[in-house]
Amino acid sequence: MSLRSRMAPPEGNEPGHEDDHIVAAYRSKLLEEIDLAEMSSLAAADRRARLERVLGHIISREGPVLSTVARSRLIRRVVDEALGLGVLEPLLEDPSITEIMVNGPDAIFVERAGRVEQLPLRFASHEQLMQTIERIVSTVNRRVDESTPMVDARLPSGERVNVIIPPLSLTGPTLTIRRFPRAYKLSELIDLGTLDQQMLMLLSSFVRARFNVIVAGGTGTGKTTLLNALSALIPEHERIITIEDSAELRLQQAHVISLESRPPNVEGKGRITIRDLVRNSLRMRPDRIIVGEVRGGETLDMLQAMSTGHDGSLATVHANSAEDALMRLQTLGSMSNVDVPFEALRDQINSAVDVVVQLTRFADGSRKITEVSLLVSHGRETFRIVPVARFTPAPMGSDRVVRGVFEHLPLPRRIADRLYLAAEPIPQSYGVIDGVDVLNSREATG
Repeated sequence: MSLRSRMAPPEGNEPGHEDDHIVAAYRSKLLEEIDLAEMSSLAAADRRARLERVLGHIISREGPVLSTVARSRLIRRVVDEALGLGVLEPLLEDPSITEIMVNGPDAIFVERAGRVEQLPLRFASHEQLMQTIERIVSTVNRRVDESTPMVDARLPSGERVNVIIPPLSLTGPTLTIRRFPRAYKLSELIDLGTLDQQMLMLLSSFVRARFNVIVAGGTGTGKTTLLNALSALIPEHERIITIEDSAELRLQQAHVISLESRPPNVEGKGRITIRDLVRNSLRMRPDRIIVGEVRGGETLDMLQAMSTGHDGSLATVHANSAEDALMRLQTLGSMSNVDVPFEALRDQINSAVDVVVQLTRFADGSRKITEVSLLVSHGRETFRIVPVARFTPAPMGSDRVVRGVFEHLPLPRRIADRLYLAAEPIPQSYGVIDGVDVLNSREATG
């Protein structure tokens, strides 16, 4: 049964979403009959089982008479209100949902398979939504009120949560919960149409040959998913340090150190930034550094690390094209507290970045690598990019599904020689050509 049909208001006089007062009434009765001190000593699963059992006795004793399905639904809703996150609980348990968006008490949206849809769910009141929000942020020792109207945090279960409330939000309390998918293998991404086998072979050679790779794309294009999949290609014996704002990467190697930034506390103190972690990671003898996303002055530290002995590092950046990614790295690098001329930043990028992998999210919700490009410029010269693979979409048909072909282009001789020296193969469909970095390159003004 789909989530939408499962959540639809029931027929007849069975309690549904329009009967929030019934749920509230039974929630009060339930709280009157349980021993809160005893409940706090139970494990989460035992606590829920105890509440369901007590509530079942209350309904049997006081009514109403309900069908088995309606009775189970009522018990679930009341216990969710008393113990969990209310109407959000079933959504968090649905593995097909990747994002939950609450725009005030009357509008709940979810993203499923890349598509956003509104569900026929609502909170009973503004106060109930605020109680749910406060319950969520309290699990990470944060608070939300008029003095702190914005919270961005990661739940112990791994979800990323963003909250913004009035007076900043004019539509009422707004809650966004981003659930991160399981770690996909590159072979699974082929099945999903993100890339093809030849592109996988090329990217594998790049990672094993210690090329520095930047994964670029817009919001929700699958940058973290691809970064996690690419990281599986790193040899087991290497020491890897991951640095993220919110821990999303799930590396499988044995020698991994995961670092996560920290926001300031309620007094505005104790903040640890991505830049602090990048700087500290250089003192931890890393073989490779993986930065979940660069978005500020830490970009300069990351570029310096990439160009001074930490080859094979990976990072993501928000950008809509390979050219845009390089320009954004240059802009972000200038945001550090070190006054570095743009020309010097261009030199840093040219010496640090080898490969830019561009991801795009299409209208049907699919995510694909639309271009793999090599940065072949030197020193302070203008960025020159050589595309070696790309996805060309076909006109969309009546089924609204995006189809197309992955194209494979020749590698510049200099890049091919570097792969040969690392004993990494070049897929036959690509080939090698002298001078391709001049003939087929694109310039990005920096």
